[in-house]
Amino acid sequence: MILYVEKNFLMGIAKGQDPQAEDLLRNTPNSVRLVIPSMCFVEALTTLEQEEKYNQDFRKLDIQINEAERDKTSQAAQLLVRQLKQSKISFNSRINKIEERFYAAFKQLSSKAEMITLNTGILQESLKRPILEKHVIDKVILECIVHHARLHPNETKVFLSSNSKEFGKREVTEVLQDTDVQYFSNTQNLLGWLQSQSN
Repeated sequence: MILYVEKNFLMGIAKGQDPQAEDLLRNTPNSVRLVIPSMCFVEALTTLEQEEKYNQDFRKLDIQINEAERDKTSQAAQLLVRQLKQSKISFNSRINKIEERFYAAFKQLSSKAEMITLNTGILQESLKRPILEKHVIDKVILECIVHHARLHPNETKVFLSSNSKEFGKREVTEVLQDTDVQYFSNTQNLLGWLQSQSN
């Protein structure tokens, strides 16, 4: 069986949002071939970099800590200092954990998964298909999966993506169904389906 995944598989593991995905990656059944468009690795790294930029805003807490520390008469200010310092410690701990999980999952996925290499044909096909017009990256990811699925007509194929806002759209699931790819929006449902297939 071919299991297609994309960037959100990695990010869900990194952020601790999908522990079942982490378990699936760590203990992938022998019957399951993980496949991912190669561009999803670059997209995941870019997402991590973007998150780091967002995190800089939180790190500006030092300014507030310094200001509150200068207030020698207010108990509220001293309490605030302690709370902000604790928040900063907790925040940095969480960010470090996300990065640790990200790179562990990135390494595992890059060594386990077959990669779909983007080529001119895939790009041209994505331009022809009038769906996901405002989500060009998702459109190309879809076309990578469709292209690969057509090369494997006799295999069971599923696509796991928590991005149901785009990949769960009727016109997208119809394109997937046309190439015999079943879509799952969460790992729990996929695992339940896999269990039912093995019985």
